Amino acid sequence: MRPLANIRDLLTGALLAQRGHLIGWVPLCLACGIGWYFAIRFEPSWPFVMTVLAAALLCTGCARIVHVGHRPILLALALIGAGVGVAKWRTEAVAEPVLSFRYYGPIEGRVVGIDRSASDALRLTLDQVFLNRLSPDRTPERVRISIHGAMPAVPIRPGQILATTGHLSPPSGPAEPGGFDFQRHAWFAQLGAVGYTRNPLIRLAPAEKGGFGLRVFEARMAVSRGVQNTLPGEAGAFAAAIMSGDRSGMSQETLANLRASNLAHLLAISGLHMGLLTGFVFAVLRLILVMIPRVGLLWPIKKIAAFGALMAAAGYLALSGGNVATERAFTMVSVMFIAVMLGRPALTMRAVAIAAIIILVLQPDALTGPGFQMSFAATTALVFVFRQLRHVNWQHWPKWSRGVISVVISSFVAGVATAPFAAAHFNQIAHYGLIANLLSVPLMGALIMPAAVLAACLAPFGLAWIGLAIMGVGLKWILWVASVVSTQDGAVGHVVAPQWFVLPVLAGGLLWLILWQGRLKYAGVAVALVAFGFWSQATRPAILIADSGGMIGRMTDAGRALSKPRGDGFVTGVWLENDGAPVAQDIAGTRDGIIRGVRHFSTKLGDWKVVQVSGKTALAAVQGCDGADILISNQSEVGPRPCAVFDIGRLRETGSLGLSLTQDGDLSITSAHAVTGDRPWTAESDGDTAALSFILQRDRPQFAQADQ
Repeated sequence: MRPLANIRDLLTGALLAQRGHLIGWVPLCLACGIGWYFAIRFEPSWPFVMTVLAAALLCTGCARIVHVGHRPILLALALIGAGVGVAKWRTEAVAEPVLSFRYYGPIEGRVVGIDRSASDALRLTLDQVFLNRLSPDRTPERVRISIHGAMPAVPIRPGQILATTGHLSPPSGPAEPGGFDFQRHAWFAQLGAVGYTRNPLIRLAPAEKGGFGLRVFEARMAVSRGVQNTLPGEAGAFAAAIMSGDRSGMSQETLANLRASNLAHLLAISGLHMGLLTGFVFAVLRLILVMIPRVGLLWPIKKIAAFGALMAAAGYLALSGGNVATERAFTMVSVMFIAVMLGRPALTMRAVAIAAIIILVLQPDALTGPGFQMSFAATTALVFVFRQLRHVNWQHWPKWSRGVISVVISSFVAGVATAPFAAAHFNQIAHYGLIANLLSVPLMGALIMPAAVLAACLAPFGLAWIGLAIMGVGLKWILWVASVVSTQDGAVGHVVAPQWFVLPVLAGGLLWLILWQGRLKYAGVAVALVAFGFWSQATRPAILIADSGGMIGRMTDAGRALSKPRGDGFVTGVWLENDGAPVAQDIAGTRDGIIRGVRHFSTKLGDWKVVQVSGKTALAAVQGCDGADILISNQSEVGPRPCAVFDIGRLRETGSLGLSLTQDGDLSITSAHAVTGDRPWTAESDGDTAALSFILQRDRPQFAQADQ
C-alpha cells in the first residue's frame, strides 16, 4: 500500500503547487466540455445535460469538504460539465428555421450585412425575410445572397428593404468527411439559407431606423464610405477595414497577397489594433493631463487616462462589428485598464484567462473557429514569453535597440504560436511572414493607428483627410511589402489537413507547458511533438465524391485528379487545399487517373470501379452499372441497379463521400453526415447516421444493400 500512498502524496503535492495559478485552467476545462459537445455525433438531450450540470454542482459542493489538494480535480470536472451546459444552451438559444429545400422565387428582406464572397461578388445578409408561399414559422431568420446581376441605381445602405428573384438553398455540409462544417457555422450565425441572384435588386423602402445594432452598422458603413471616398484605391479599402471592420472594398488579389505574406492579421481588428489604439489614447491623455497645472499633482491622472482609453476601446469595439478577435481584444484591454484603475498589475495571464472565460461562456461555438484559436494562441504565447523575459537585464542594451528587439520577439512569437493553427485551417504557411511583419507592424504603431485617431478627432471639423492622408502612406507601404513578399519563390508552403484530434492534442500540450507549475510542465512538449507526429502521418481519402453528384476526385502520384476541369469549384478547391497541393482546377481536371467521357467518368481503386454520370441522357445510356461497383449520379430516381448507387437524393442524406481501401482490400465508404452526426444543424441527415458509413465486401451478393 505504501507505493500507492506515495503516488497519492506526489499528486497532492503537485496539485498544491498550482495554487495561485489555477485561473488559467478555468477556460481550458470549459473548452474541454465545449469541445466534447461539438465533437460527439449525437445531440445530447436536456435531461442528459441537466444530469451533467447536477453532477457539476455536486462536484462543486464536494470540493468544499475534501482535502484542499484534491479540490482542483473536482472543480475541473465541474467546469467541464459547465462547458457542456453552455454549449447546449447556446445551440438552443440561436435556433431558427432552416430552409429544407431548394427555392427559386421572390426574396425580400432588410439589409443587415454587406461583404464579399470568395468569388469577389457583393454579398448581402437579409433579415425580416419574406419568401413566396412559405409560412413565417418556416421562413429563415436570415438569408445571405450573392449579387451577380445588375446593381440598383441607388447605393445599398444598411436597413434598406430590398427585393429580388433568386435561388436559395440550405447551408451546405462539409465538402468532404471531417471537413469544415458550414452548416454548423450557419446555424450559429442564424443563416437559414444561402444563395444568389442574377436579377436586378429593387428597393422597396429606404433605410429604416432600427435598433442599436442596425444603427451601429449604419455608422460603420458611413465611416467606411467616408474613408474610401477620401482615400481611394486599395489603401482606402484597407483603412476602412481597420477603422470600421468593413472589408467589402478589398480585392481578392490584395487579400491573397496579405495571406501569403502573413499580414492578413492586420486586417482583423484584434489585439494589435486595440492595443495600439488604446495605448496611444492612454499615453496622449496622460500627457495632456500632466501638462495642466495642478491637475498632474492633485488628480489620479493615470487612472483617468486608463478610463478614457477604456471608453475609446468600447467605441472601437462597437464600430468594428464585434467579431471574436475584437471581443477578445476588448476584454483584454478592459481587464488591463480596470487593473490600472484598481492599482493592480495590468498585463498577466489572468487577463487572458478572464477574456477566454467570457467569450467561451457567451459564444462557446467560437472555440472551433480559427479566429478564437489563433487570437488566444498569439496572446497567450506573448504573455508567457515576455513574463519569462522579465528576468533579463536590459540595462546593457541601448535604448533604441530595446524597441526593435521587442518588435522582433513579438512578431516571431506570435508567428510561431499561430502557425500550426493557420496551417491546420488554411493549409498554408507563409515562409517569409516574419520579414513582412518586421517591415509592417512597427508602422502600424508608429504611424497608422495614431493617424487613425487623428482622423477621428478631426472628423467633426471636416479635416479627417489629414489623418487619412498620413494613414495612406503607411498602408501603401504595407500593401507594397505584401505584394513583393508574396511573389517571391517559395513564399507559401502548403500542408495536408491534419486529423481531427491533432489540434486539441497540440493545444493541450502547449497549454500544459505554459500553465503547469513544476518540472512536469515539460511533458507538454512531448505531447505537442506527438501531435505533430500524427499530423506528419495524415492520409487523405483515395477518392472523394461531391454531395452534388457532379464531381469525383481520385488521388494519384501527381496529385488529385478531378473528373472535370470545371464545376463544383468551391468543393474541388477545398479538396486540393486539404491535400496540401492546391492547383488550378483545369490542371487537376486533366490529370491521369480518371477516364473521362462527355458526361461519363470512371476510375478504379484496387479492384473496385467507380462510375460517375452527369445528366439524364447520360444516365439513361448506362446499362445496369456499366461494370461499376459504385455508381454516382447527379440525378434522382436512378432505379434499382446491381451495384451501390448514390444518386442526388441519397447524397443529400449522406453528404460528400470519402472512399479508401482497407487492409483486406475491401472498400471503406465514409460520409460527411456520418462524421458530423445527427445534430440540430444537420437536419437533412434524418435517420441513423451510423448507416451512412460502411464497408463494401466482395462476398456480399448485393452491393446495393451493403449498408443495411
